[in-house]
Amino acid sequence: MEEYRVTAQEAYDVFNKHVESAWKDVNQEFMKPTEMPTEVLNRSLNLARVMDVLYREGDGYTYVGKAAKGGITSLLIEPIAL
Repeated sequence: MEEYRVTAQEAYDVFNKHVESAWKDVNQEFMKPTEMPTEVLNRSLNLARVMDVLYREGDGYTYVGKAAKGGITSLLIEPIAL
């Protein structure tokens, strides 16, 4: 921020653009055929997804907020109506 003389919000916005671009790259590469078993790729992708959810709005692992608790509750506790 000091080097480019930008605000924290501007730096945050640029960082988020990089994250979005990286997700596009991951998704494109995931669709290509590879010798790696799909189960291994799925585990790596799911870990990346969890990290994205936990850290998208700050440190959701250390400081668990309402959004993380709500997501866990809806995923593991509340039944899905069919």
